[in-house]
Amino acid sequence: MDLSFTQIGILLTLLVGIGAVTTPCNLRPTPEGGVCVCNSDHCDYLDDPTPASEYQFALVSSSKAGLRFQTSDGLFNRFSKHFVMDYVPNMEDQLKNETLSMNERVATRTVRLNINRENQYRKIVGFGGAFTGAVSYLLEKLPQEVQDHMYKSYYAADGIGWNLMRMSIGGCDFDLAPWAYNEEPVNDPELSGFTQLDLRDQTKVKQIHRLKEVAEPNNLRIKGAAWSAPPWMKTNNKWTGFGRLKKEYYQTWANYHMRWLELMEENGLPIWAISTGNEPMNGIAFMFFVRFMSMGWHPFNQAVWLSDNLGPTIRNSKYKDLVIFGNDDQRYTFPKWFDWMKLRRSDSVKYLDALAVHWYWDEIFKPSFIDQTLAKMPEKDLLVTESCIGDKPWQKAGPILGSWYRGEKYARAFLQNLQHGYNGWIDWNLILDENGGPNYVNNTVDAPIIIDTSNPTEILKQPMFYAMGHFSKFIPEGSIRIDAIPSNVNIDSVAYLRPDGTISAVLFNSGNANVEISVIDSERGSVVLVVPPRSIHTIIYH
Repeated sequence: MDLSFTQIGILLTLLVGIGAVTTPCNLRPTPEGGVCVCNSDHCDYLDDPTPASEYQFALVSSSKAGLRFQTSDGLFNRFSKHFVMDYVPNMEDQLKNETLSMNERVATRTVRLNINRENQYRKIVGFGGAFTGAVSYLLEKLPQEVQDHMYKSYYAADGIGWNLMRMSIGGCDFDLAPWAYNEEPVNDPELSGFTQLDLRDQTKVKQIHRLKEVAEPNNLRIKGAAWSAPPWMKTNNKWTGFGRLKKEYYQTWANYHMRWLELMEENGLPIWAISTGNEPMNGIAFMFFVRFMSMGWHPFNQAVWLSDNLGPTIRNSKYKDLVIFGNDDQRYTFPKWFDWMKLRRSDSVKYLDALAVHWYWDEIFKPSFIDQTLAKMPEKDLLVTESCIGDKPWQKAGPILGSWYRGEKYARAFLQNLQHGYNGWIDWNLILDENGGPNYVNNTVDAPIIIDTSNPTEILKQPMFYAMGHFSKFIPEGSIRIDAIPSNVNIDSVAYLRPDGTISAVLFNSGNANVEISVIDSERGSVVLVVPPRSIHTIIYH
């Protein structure tokens, strides 16, 4: 029997295996693609695929067609090409559809990717997501085994290796109601009503301890951010609208942050970082559009509060090494926000260790805003601290199960931001329901993992989960970005020198044709990869 090129590739794949997959994805087709289903009996995981030999490479692949962290391996400096066979439901379907000749099957586009580890840039702090009130509420609906699968899928070494987590100080927009500590008694600068964690935070603390127990994350770092002070501290005495912090409560608000740090530590969760407040523009410029709890800051006023109150309060306490993030708002506020802060108080920005950016308007406001910021403050770490899809009027609100398009949007954004000097990324909700909630303002968006509350015995991993995992799983904390320069636009890429001395490079083919990629490393040599359309790959080698 004469076998075609594709048939031979499939048979070889079956003979040699596909590498280090511990448990494969249970792929459920959807109208927009597919989701990986996890239940009490099954969830997909991937062991460390780093090759043992210095001459080998490992390749991890995901695709629109249905590959999810499929692994393969090969050798550098071989004359043969390494073909990644795309997903097909079964062998019979593949053989039936085999109508193209070998010449028609080979890549129609080519690119050279030069990786040079001599040119080194900024270091990775990590990747993570947000543990909101909505997340905590939904977790309680799941069997413990499925909760554990979610924890491990994100934060375990054989999950996607996250090490960062964001929490709200008090409530946020993804809670079942707006809330803050010390809502009563009012006009209480001593914060006499803030002596223990709220029951909602106590539930989160219990869940995060369980996460740490079952996932064993490497160096879990928790970042806090406040959405709003209790209304009595604000100029409008409301949760939302045009409302700022009253000046007589500037020190009270700094003490509020300190009290939360103390109580979280007492409950076994020391905090790594806080920010100066979530999206300060919401209570100044967008009060007619934002319905959830928020508090406005002008950079002049925030500079005063940081310089006179929050900064000294933190630096003169036992939390003096706490990381303080500035801004926590959209890219378009950079770098002017910090320029204006320095105009009001020249020392204010010195209290900031890092800068926090929200992703939502990046498609309109280009990376030049960030380039200018890092040129002025190259010593500051820079992280995306919130991102999700479905927030725009022109996007479908809520989840689109199996949307590879949304996964590609994440991959494209990760690549752009890492190429422009970001040190990591914190996504928004770890899990949402089938409608993209719940929350008190019906602000529905998408998430990397979805629960169908009509069947709360399973969770559904979206393509966004795997798109992020191609970075977070293989680019650990401490990795240093190095040059990865493609010869044309047929792929986009970023590469890192990892703490163990190995190289990890993400390769993104967003086109509708196969691409032949000649990976040329300045020290290791070369390998030729042929990857399918609409696919993401991570190559790891010594």
